[in-house]
Amino acid sequence: MATPGAALISFRLGGSDGVSVEAEKWRTALGLLGFEIHTVAGSGPVDHLLPGLAIGAPEPPTDAEIEDALGRADLVVVENLCSLPLNAPAADAVARVLRGRRAVLHHHDLPWQRERFLTSPPPPDDPHWLHVTINDLSRRQLAERGIAATVVRNTFDVDPPAGDRHTTRQTLGIAADERLLLQPTRAIPRKNVAGGLALAAGIGATFWLLGPAEDGYGPELERLLATAEIPVVHGRGDSGPSGHETAVGIAVADAYAACDAVALPSTWEGFGNPAIESAVYDRPLAIGPYPVAGELEAFGFRWFAHDDPAALRGWLDSPDAAVLGHNHDVARRHFSLQDLPGRLARLLAAARWTTWSR
Repeated sequence: MATPGAALISFRLGGSDGVSVEAEKWRTALGLLGFEIHTVAGSGPVDHLLPGLAIGAPEPPTDAEIEDALGRADLVVVENLCSLPLNAPAADAVARVLRGRRAVLHHHDLPWQRERFLTSPPPPDDPHWLHVTINDLSRRQLAERGIAATVVRNTFDVDPPAGDRHTTRQTLGIAADERLLLQPTRAIPRKNVAGGLALAAGIGATFWLLGPAEDGYGPELERLLATAEIPVVHGRGDSGPSGHETAVGIAVADAYAACDAVALPSTWEGFGNPAIESAVYDRPLAIGPYPVAGELEAFGFRWFAHDDPAALRGWLDSPDAAVLGHNHDVARRHFSLQDLPGRLARLLAAARWTTWSR
């Protein structure tokens, strides 16, 4: 029997954004299930580059170009491209091409979850497709709009290699006894960098923002960092704002190892990977009240509120290792990357997709 093929298609793949990170996990898991994988995107290090798929591209690819890029893939996984209208003409073209083909629409976000897309229609649907969400909130919201979906939450290496705390802190210029708060996110309005800065000030810490500014947020980020009354570090290899130290070439594991606590003060996340990453790297987390945070916390995590610095400061002054061990155990039970191939196998089996041919 020929090896089945699967294609992953999105606006961009291979980067550090959440969609790319999770798509790479799916690529690996599908490979373990016996699929031969190829990737298609508007930008990034992919097997087939179609610039017209990129966010904000002036011209979408033609249907023929999409057909050619997907080839004779037995299964197509659409990573958020048909979920958020960031390039509506390209999404429409992909949906046309996929009519009647086996496809999984992997929804990381939905239009009405972003203020600027409140009036946008729901994602396209087809009897041959499966819809997968990364949280139960999105599953319920799709159901309200007549689209059935299955939840497959993001998964993680729950026992990752330890990072290098000492060397990383030396690179950052952080003293051994200096408190360091890590916000491992990009800088866009919903990531609430101001909340992270306020928390750092409240616990007497240096603030480290890991990701770059996007979506035109650079000037506002520069203003926030320039007026901060605490030491600030920005980045891990990207160019930081003028006048602020930039960490160069630092891996995620090293960032978590170097910090003393993690901030995720977001007002909205489709999932919020740092919520689980902080657990597997054994760091306390202060989290914002975005809706899906409550869904994740219900698994049993013990977190701090991002707007209650006194509670986190008290824990840091007298750490309780049992809290970290508990959170790590919750992550291991419910969010392990090792479980992803089995979850995807069950998803495909439930759809009776057990033989592969177009």
